[in-house]
Amino acid sequence: MKKTILILAALWIHHQSAIGQVFSYNSMENGQNIEHRVLMDDNYYVETQFTEDTQHFIQTVGGFYEKKGGKIFVNLEFNSNYSIDSLKQLEVMKDNGWKKISKSTMPLQGKWLMAGRVKDNKEQRRDTNRPRKTMKILKDGFFQWIAFNTKTFSFHGSGGGRYSAEGGNYTENIDYFSRDDKKVGISLSFQYQKKGMDWHHTGFSSKGDPLHEIWSTRTP
Repeated sequence: MKKTILILAALWIHHQSAIGQVFSYNSMENGQNIEHRVLMDDNYYVETQFTEDTQHFIQTVGGFYEKKGGKIFVNLEFNSNYSIDSLKQLEVMKDNGWKKISKSTMPLQGKWLMAGRVKDNKEQRRDTNRPRKTMKILKDGFFQWIAFNTKTFSFHGSGGGRYSAEGGNYTENIDYFSRDDKKVGISLSFQYQKKGMDWHHTGFSSKGDPLHEIWSTRTP
């Protein structure tokens, strides 16, 4: 697995507003066409690889980044292949092979941490500062959730794809799912409500179980 990932040269050459978009590029590995999808905001980088034809999940990495001299350096918070490559840092360099696939900005855009659930009309909160986290990042019509541990670097699953949010209705269309390829292609619809820094997320899980989750804005 390559430890240096290439990124669109124009990302840094043109205006700073180019940062914080969604990109895609392809590579060939072992005769398979691999799609690389990158979600970036102004300080966080996530890249996920999955097979283009079968949409089988391969790997995801992500963390906070800094720009230095035309490159970006990512301090990883998660790496699904950590047990194999022990990689905790990533150097991102320039290339012109990427294409921007960003859609329009939508409600709920940002980084969110699972902060609890509501059961029997009572909130059951969890400490979002603990090492074990479940994070969801939404950017320009695309989403991804990742469950990970920043202390042990253990990886507990991820999934993502395209989303829409309007008028209290939130829909996810799954393009990859590390735990079960059979979930790829399905759409899940929920209701959402913003309450201060919280996003209340209600509906049914991919297993069909009812849920009422609380997601809290991640800062920075």
